[in-house]
Amino acid sequence: MKQRIPHYNALMRYAKMLRFGEIHTKIDAKTGLQAIIAVHNTQLGPALGGCRFYTYAAPELALKDALRLSYGMTLKAAACGLPHGGAKAVILKPKNLTDLEARKAIFRSFGDFVNELKGQYITAVDVGSSVEDMTTIFERTPYVCGATGPGRVDEDPSHSTARGVFRAMEAALKFKLKRDNFENIHVVVQGVGHAGYHLVKYLTEHGAKVTISDINKSAIEKCVADFNVATIAADKAEQLPCDIFSPCAMGGTITHDFIHHTSAKIIAGSANNQLAHHKNAAAMLARDILYLPDFLINSGGLINAAMTYTYQDLSMVDNKVDKIYDIVLTLLERAAINGKTTTAVAEEIAFERLYNKSSEPRA
Repeated sequence: MKQRIPHYNALMRYAKMLRFGEIHTKIDAKTGLQAIIAVHNTQLGPALGGCRFYTYAAPELALKDALRLSYGMTLKAAACGLPHGGAKAVILKPKNLTDLEARKAIFRSFGDFVNELKGQYITAVDVGSSVEDMTTIFERTPYVCGATGPGRVDEDPSHSTARGVFRAMEAALKFKLKRDNFENIHVVVQGVGHAGYHLVKYLTEHGAKVTISDINKSAIEKCVADFNVATIAADKAEQLPCDIFSPCAMGGTITHDFIHHTSAKIIAGSANNQLAHHKNAAAMLARDILYLPDFLINSGGLINAAMTYTYQDLSMVDNKVDKIYDIVLTLLERAAINGKTTTAVAEEIAFERLYNKSSEPRA
């Protein structure tokens, strides 16, 4: 299905509704860099967010991605108590880019772009970018997480993302099913890339029955070889009976149809922007499905980036990520008392910290 390209003016109205701080763009004809840095909020500290390297059908789609993801980063940082605002960068990846030196030239130019903002934005790995790309950026600016080199202790944050999702699942089991373990709990993990792979590791180590799906055959094969889990075709995963459904691939998978056909009691995954429409949170509440808001429970990667960037001390990361368990329990108790969706309450918690208000617009 052809993706609808939003009009630029509509995107600017969207940005205004979300109270955007700044939107920066840069074009470097010499290297081919076309980039957007969307800085949503810096009220709690410098904005932190990944750099997405992706081939878009139109620049407007790249801008839409940057806006919605940046807004989500603000919610994520505030909800989990980090001294950072939210931002996101998008580099429009040239079609058929295969030359390593050309790629490095693009990321060096992007590093210059980041440096021009003088620490207002700190970049990190995201879809399409890598630790190697962050190391290239580090040649031009210190405002980067995940780079390797002398004096750096940064690492792939995906295991922290998975740890946070796992801890959130533990809280949900405690709250909804009065369970302290995963024995005989069936979890369907949709997408077993970096974070999904580590989540499967946590789940199998704690006795869960796990079924996985992914369109990437090699990712499936690696999980099966390492953890001896069951598999299901990607287009069948959403219909498989389970206790917990875990979206760990791309966003928009929690649709109206899925909500009305799933047998899952809990939905908790690492993917960003899981809801196809924000009203779907209310639909899950009506069906007594416990939904754990993605921007809160997948914040482990952000916590990893923030802690290592600020302190260069990996020993602090797991303790901070583990606090997601308590945050989620508090969220679920508050939502149960006031009858609101978990998404609305998670947003309230974030914006109370930002503005001392109880409600803000949804992305």
